[in-house]
Formats: sequence, C-alpha cells, structure tokens
Amino acid sequence: MKILYAVQGTGNGHITRAIEIIPYLQKKGDLDILVSGIQSDIELPFEVKYKFKGLSFIFGKKGGINFWETFLKLNSRKLLKDIKALNIKEYDLIISDFEPISVWAAIKAKKACVGLSNQVATLHHLAPKPENDDVLGRLILQNYAPTNYNYGLHFKSLDSTVFTPIIRKEVRAITPTNNGHYTVYLPSFDDIQIIKRLKKIDHVEWQVFSKHSTKKYKVHNISINPINSDLFLKSMASAEGILTNAGFGTTSEALFLKKKLLVIPMKKQYEQHCNAAMLEEMGVTVLKKFSKKMIEPIVEWVNNSSVVEVDYKDNVKDIIDTIIKNHKVLIDEFQIDNSLK
Repeated sequence: MKILYAVQGTGNGHITRAIEIIPYLQKKGDLDILVSGIQSDIELPFEVKYKFKGLSFIFGKKGGINFWETFLKLNSRKLLKDIKALNIKEYDLIISDFEPISVWAAIKAKKACVGLSNQVATLHHLAPKPENDDVLGRLILQNYAPTNYNYGLHFKSLDSTVFTPIIRKEVRAITPTNNGHYTVYLPSFDDIQIIKRLKKIDHVEWQVFSKHSTKKYKVHNISINPINSDLFLKSMASAEGILTNAGFGTTSEALFLKKKLLVIPMKKQYEQHCNAAMLEEMGVTVLKKFSKKMIEPIVEWVNNSSVVEVDYKDNVKDIIDTIIKNHKVLIDEFQIDNSLK
C-alpha cells in the first residue's frame, strides 16, 4: 500500500506529533511525507518528499494572527500550481494533519482523504464550543482542509473517532520536578508585551520562550529565551506551571506532566477558542486576553490554582491500526461511489 502523510508546518505541535506517527505508518506501507507551512521551529528527522510553502498563518505580536503579513506571504498562484502538480492519484491512502495542498489535490482527483488532527476534533458535534461563535473562524476551519473521513485528537476522548493527545516519547520519558518557576510560551505576543505584564508579578520567576527574539536576556524576574525545543522541554518539565496560548501541543504536554496550566487563546483563532472551551470544562484556568486587567487573575492562578488530572496512554499504534483497518473498506466504497457519479 502506498501512503501519503501530509503535515501542516504552522506551529510545532503538528511536527512533534508527526515524529511519533511516521514510524508506525512506515510499517504499514510505502510512505511518502509532505510538509507545507513556514512557522514551525522543528524539523522532521525523516526524508520529506514534498515540501511546500503552503498556506501559513503568521503569528502577530499582540495576541493574534497577523492577517496583513499572512496576506503578503500568500502566493495563491503558487499554491494552486502546487495542488495541480501533486501526483495524488498514485496513493492508496492519504492522511492529512490539517494540510491543505494534499486535501485539495485529493478533492480535485476525487480521491478519499483521511483527516487526523486536533482541528477536526474541535469541530466534532460533542466537542465544547466557545460561548461567542466566530462564524468566519468556524468557516475557515471547516473549509481550510476538508477531509472525507475524520479522526480527531482532543484533551478528552469523545467517541471512537476522537482520541486523547499523542504525547511524544521525550515527554513520556521525563520524571517531572518542581523548581518553582513558570514557563511561558505566547508566540502571538512580542517580548515587550509579555515583559510589561509579567514584571508586575515579581514574586515568581518567569522563563519566557520567544518567537521574536534571537538572543537570551533577562529583565527583572523574567528571562527571555529564543525558541529551543530541548531547553523548552526542560523548563516545562521542572516548572511549577505553564502559561501559554490554547494550541494543542504544549497544553497537552503540560497536562501530561501534571503542571498547573493557564491558557490565553489567540485572538481570531477559532480552534484555540474551542480548545480553551474544552480545557475550561476540565478545570483549567482560561483568560480571554493578556491585558493589565488580567494581572489579578494571573496572580490568583499562581497562588491558588491546582493541577487537572489526566491519563494519556500511549495510543499511536491504536490510532494508526484503526485508520488502516477502517479505510481499506471505506476508501473502496468512496471510489465506487465516485465511479457511479
């Protein structure tokens, strides 16, 4: 069986998840890997057959996506050319982790495509949704990479198609400690915004990992560090708590490591608000924004919040076995249905 596994390269969570999934897919058939996107800080340690600029959302510096920068970096002609050029028909199974080029190439070729991501889980009818519906955000999420069959990853299992998070081996191997500091990863805020807020909470140490800095420095009780996966993991594993956006990867690992967690979903990022809704339902502290008015709730979280207990078993083999088993039948049915149209 010839398999294409397509991975979204915006954000690190997709890549760290792919590192766990790929060895299992390699055992199931002849595997090719596709990556599109330009915002990840981690490289896949596997041969990547297709690498595209793709359709990436660019992180801003004030809590959300920089839509102007995203628009400037969008080359729609190149995107359409890449979709047309991808020889998708040679694959028996196409799995997309919220990656649009593979999905739209499959739609064009009338090939079945399987979604495996946190994004498809947030759209599940049993998944909690934010109180204020973001119609545009929801439409973008639904149509960015629309797959035929969906398997989701969420903070809780919802049914037989939505699994608990895939936790990387490096995290599973760690024995967590508590050195009293707080690890901060807010990629949609610049250093100035973060320092301005956190310096007011001066009775704890803040270890900030910044997408906007290339050198390490310290201001008051705040250390600013460039993104480094190994150092970030060490900081998180030895932290008292984690302050981050509501992306899926870091939050899942923080829960697994039994760290108290505070999340601030990115503005105009519907999936993060869906993640935040699930986390809040589980007992995690959620703030709507990172502003001066939020200093008091952050202090309260530092002084009083507790750890939310989870049980995230190593489930990668079960997920891949389920997909392979189900879709040998479903893909044949999809092809028959399309041949009759």
